[in-house]
Amino acid sequence: MELRKDPITQSWVILGQREPLDDAPEECALEPAKIEKQRSILTWPAEGAWQVRVLPHPQPLYHIEGDPGRLAEGMYDKMVALGAHEVVVETPLHDKRMSQFSDEEIERVLWVWASRIADLKKDARFKHITVSKNQGGLAGEEWAHAHSQVTATIFVPRRIKYELSSAHEWFKDKERCIFCDTVRQEEKQGKRIVDVQGDYYALCPYASRVPYELWLLHRRHNHLFEQPRPGSNRRQLAALLGRVLRRLEKVAPAFHLVVHTSPNTKNKKGELAGYWKTLADDYHWHIEILPIVEKRSKSYSIKEVYFNGEMPEQAAASLRALDPNS
Repeated sequence: MELRKDPITQSWVILGQREPLDDAPEECALEPAKIEKQRSILTWPAEGAWQVRVLPHPQPLYHIEGDPGRLAEGMYDKMVALGAHEVVVETPLHDKRMSQFSDEEIERVLWVWASRIADLKKDARFKHITVSKNQGGLAGEEWAHAHSQVTATIFVPRRIKYELSSAHEWFKDKERCIFCDTVRQEEKQGKRIVDVQGDYYALCPYASRVPYELWLLHRRHNHLFEQPRPGSNRRQLAALLGRVLRRLEKVAPAFHLVVHTSPNTKNKKGELAGYWKTLADDYHWHIEILPIVEKRSKSYSIKEVYFNGEMPEQAAASLRALDPNS
């Protein structure tokens, strides 16, 4: 496995064959009886019957050992796929989706996500930590058992770089956070707000890329998902996320979910060195959910210009009208 950089788009691409697994097991690979025999990175609670468990990915895209070994190949750059790749088993119950979790159970998963981000950021080699969740066959989920994944990379993903750049320029010009301005704008108009719980908002972005795209944001500024503001109530975020997912499952069979948080600032060198001075002021963590409504829209990853046949205002109105508890 190696990373190669596209000099035109500045994207890093993973190339190579993943480690082969044994023949497909008859039982789910994430069943408690199976994973209890494996090394655990984190188990919650630490004693007694576990509720959430974090394991090394059995076919990791990134490996934690070694050195990046960055090399030039003529005009091109490449390096070893150094990093971390973990699986968060969100429940011991095989047939229970996150949308069916209690608020307490979702809050527990959020806490584990934050804990893994904070722990991996202690390694200065890792520039960014991504938490993602793919649910449904169209989203490319690896196992039907409720799970999410955590990856630590020695580069910052391109979309995050775009967000950082835009947020930095906005702050430099206005001395305000662009995400905070977005929430205030949406509050005033109300047309794209889907649901609110305490200081947490779920909204359809003004330029939604796909039908029923949703963002979850905290109304109060914070650049670090892994460090909630004093007085923040993550149970409120859990309740909002649960209701949002129950709404989405009525209109979409699958979705991609990604937590966007600030890059690791331990390493002051490299491609983002100029951002660190205002990062705490200009960036704002948020959760993005991209539902997959149509089979022909199986992947959004290669698109540069999105076509969305559903106006976000109408999508928000349709989602608001759905009862998340029915």
